[in-house]
Amino acid sequence: MNEISQLREHARAIWQAAVAAADPFALVRTALTEPHTPLRTAVEAAERIVVVGGGKAGAAMAAGGEAGLADRLDRVTGVVNVPRETVRPLRKIELHAARPAGVNHPTAEGVAGVERILELVRHAGANDLCLCLLSGGGSALLPAPAEGVTLEDKQHVTKLLHACGATIDEMNCVRKHLSRVKGGRLAQAFPPVEDGRRALYSLIISDVVGDPLDVIASGPTAADPTTFADALAVLERFGLRGEAPWNVVAHLDAGAAGKFPETLKELPPHVHNLILGNNSKALAASQRVAESLGYRVLNLGAFIEGDTQQAATVLAGIVRSIRVDGQPLAPPVCVLSGGETTVTLPPGHGRGGRNQEFVLAALHKLGAEGMRGVVILSGGTDGEDGPTDAAGAIADEETSQRARQRGLSAEEHLRRHDAYAFFGATCDLLKTGLTQTNVMDVRIMLIARPPEKTRRLSPHGS
Repeated sequence: MNEISQLREHARAIWQAAVAAADPFALVRTALTEPHTPLRTAVEAAERIVVVGGGKAGAAMAAGGEAGLADRLDRVTGVVNVPRETVRPLRKIELHAARPAGVNHPTAEGVAGVERILELVRHAGANDLCLCLLSGGGSALLPAPAEGVTLEDKQHVTKLLHACGATIDEMNCVRKHLSRVKGGRLAQAFPPVEDGRRALYSLIISDVVGDPLDVIASGPTAADPTTFADALAVLERFGLRGEAPWNVVAHLDAGAAGKFPETLKELPPHVHNLILGNNSKALAASQRVAESLGYRVLNLGAFIEGDTQQAATVLAGIVRSIRVDGQPLAPPVCVLSGGETTVTLPPGHGRGGRNQEFVLAALHKLGAEGMRGVVILSGGTDGEDGPTDAAGAIADEETSQRARQRGLSAEEHLRRHDAYAFFGATCDLLKTGLTQTNVMDVRIMLIARPPEKTRRLSPHGS
């Protein structure tokens, strides 16, 4: 095996370790079987265990739930909303197909599943345990429009906000106040009871930078810091009060006037949110594997955000510093980073995703010479990257050679945001299939050896 092949194999093994660390089945089963924890005590005390939730990892989490509750399956019932392609029969928990394959927006099927979830939660007994399984994609998979508001109304106002450049926090503020589940509403449907031992535990796999509980799946069991008045202020800030559906505005007006109860503002003592998996834990697993393969590791952490091409430029600079100056570490080095960057798409853009674009931008910045002894891999841990069938891409010095032979320009493909076509032609797409988990992105930059030593001349040539 030559050096390039070995580097590529190492990069994939390091990335795969991150995905394995976020294995939903194992995370949930372990959480439920670990002895002497408050969760295990609640499991053992429960008369009945009601399992609900939603997300891309929902099917594997539910299967892990049944494995972790194997000694108490006769007490288990539940419904979990998941993508149609992940549905499979389980013994006690029903996996409800909340959206078709390839669809990432809320659907009527999702609403029907949430109705059944709310029915189970509202009719739980005084000594029942509610387990809520949440993961990335949970917001779209758990649609429950407020009374008097339709799913189409919510979708329309979301599109209006998106077109105006509203932030995700601004959109979530509005959507939470148009929902019967988000913003802690699911926890409100499972209130404490007098003389009862009921408890609600949310087991969460985070796909959000910093793991904010009110943002992951829009926080069905988390306290919400925003109000109806805040949601109205968002519409007014973007001049949408007159364009939004009238019943959306009417509902928010009524809520601001105190005619509807607010979202959850303080977490009740019987509600517990547990982060089982996240980007930081995935990076830690990658670091252990990289170190076992002989690399010094520079772990930049799970908080990398912002423009994808700008992030690639910064990290490419770190690679150059390591290769040329041995700073901050001397090769062999593995530079790890996580988080989730963004790509702003103009009209007429090509195909790709933030991970493919990151690799292409870094490849372009480093150039053929700068890629000597370097491999760059970036992949979404869910196995998806934008509207493509790839998780990301992997590039090395031979990628540039293949691109040249095929007449491909990295700069031109970057301008069009068309990384998928570039890496499809060079045979460097990272295709893994759906992993049934999601803890954002993991980027790996391997530097195998320093460049050839060159003599640095003084200004006088000496």
